[in-house]
Amino acid sequence: MSMHVTAFAPASIGNVAVGFDMLGLALEGVGDRVSAWRTESAGITVNEVRGVDGEIHPYLSTDPMQNTASIAAQSLWDECGDEGGVELKVLKGVPLQSGMGSSAASAVAAVVATNALLNQPLPNEKLLMHALEGEKYASGGLHADNVAPSLLGGLVLCPVPLLPRTISLPVLSGVGAVLLHPEMQVSTAQARRSLARHYSMQQWLEQQGYLAAFIAACTNDDIELVRASLKDVVIEPQRADNVSCFTEVRVAAMRAGALGCSLSGSGPSIFALAEISHVKNLAIVMEQACRGIGIECQSWISSMNAPGAHIED
Repeated sequence: MSMHVTAFAPASIGNVAVGFDMLGLALEGVGDRVSAWRTESAGITVNEVRGVDGEIHPYLSTDPMQNTASIAAQSLWDECGDEGGVELKVLKGVPLQSGMGSSAASAVAAVVATNALLNQPLPNEKLLMHALEGEKYASGGLHADNVAPSLLGGLVLCPVPLLPRTISLPVLSGVGAVLLHPEMQVSTAQARRSLARHYSMQQWLEQQGYLAAFIAACTNDDIELVRASLKDVVIEPQRADNVSCFTEVRVAAMRAGALGCSLSGSGPSIFALAEISHVKNLAIVMEQACRGIGIECQSWISSMNAPGAHIED
């Protein structure tokens, strides 16, 4: 039995435009780390939480009842743990309220690290519902579009009625993702509360059609069908005004050859899918558009099959 481990869980792109609350994509190059070790005292405790800058985080709580990492880990420990408990140390790599699955990454890294300390660790797919307990605390709802790709990697379809079952979709050959993070924050819980409660049949059918077509595009490796279907006509229009650079970045991305461009989760991060030959230039163009209206930003380039959470040491 390992007595000290560190797990990494990647950031993620929630919704992927067409699949509100049910489609997510793991992102390479950025994520959270959680270290865990066994303790004699019962339950889950949080030793410290450090921010992206490596310093003690100014307001993320170490109270185990108010931290996504410890809530997720406690769920797993309650079901599978034995004597004693686990202490956690959280190192944030994903900015808060960024639309990059920050709370999901912490929850996933925590359950993967805690799982490695069990006498009989579970396969990663069995950890999903425990990680969702932490995500639910942070976002105020049960949805796996960030947790599932962070845990399992790649592009994952995860409708709530089917949970804990998820479907890993085929990877589009020759297609990559760019994610731009403006130096802004958007509260996921608040953004969810502001959404309309009723939609027309026309809106529902149009968005259902785009989701079905996108899944077919992935299955058939059809890039042109991705170009035709990667659209959000329901949620994006309600959230776009919260991200002041969205219109400029989206226009620049589409002109630079993006297959589609939309908000990642509730924003403010913005993602685009494009053919691999375009992604480096696309990242530059999107950054230029954002900085052009006076907002600092950073970007990441990722494949469509980025690995999910894993133990680092």
